[in-house]
Amino acid sequence: MVKKYAFTLPATVTLAVLALAACGPDGESTSSGTQEPTGQAADQAITFDSVREWDGVELVDRLDQMPRADRPEALMASVRADEVLLTDVSTGEEATLDLPEDEFYLSFAPYVTTTHDCYYHSLTTCTGELVNEEVDVTIVTDEGELLVDDTLTMFDNGFVGVWLPADIEATLTVQYDGKTGTAEIGTGDDDPTCLTTLQLG
Repeated sequence: MVKKYAFTLPATVTLAVLALAACGPDGESTSSGTQEPTGQAADQAITFDSVREWDGVELVDRLDQMPRADRPEALMASVRADEVLLTDVSTGEEATLDLPEDEFYLSFAPYVTTTHDCYYHSLTTCTGELVNEEVDVTIVTDEGELLVDDTLTMFDNGFVGVWLPADIEATLTVQYDGKTGTAEIGTGDDDPTCLTTLQLG
């Protein structure tokens, strides 16, 4: 994860409605290493009941860096600007975990040939095209502040995530294998947490 400040790499609805808001399981996979979980996440299995009291940032970081094969199939975890919406796939029951008010988690999957629609990043089902690839990433605010300038490794779901300051507008640039793509991003309450439109060419 990239946090700019530290400069280090955080009512039941139908499942059909939830699927429209987050990635489905039809994309391509990628690979990356994982971090060792800490705190309560290190001691509990990831199920709907077990994670309801977790810290939201800890859940985001652990799930997004987890190998795809290990991700819980019975849990949907959809990242919003201020919370993670948890859904028990078998019952439709929902719960939420708060995220920091001053930070925003953006997960993006740059692509060359294949992508899909997404608005709210799903930590358990979203997948992208690139596989275990390193990409050069810069994020610069509209005021010219450099937030990120680093080489990142894609996670096992084909995405990479960054924690950014809330309520900014910025330009994201990704370079990979001689190809470059840019996208305008925002980190407000209504902005997407999932970016799948950044084509590299």
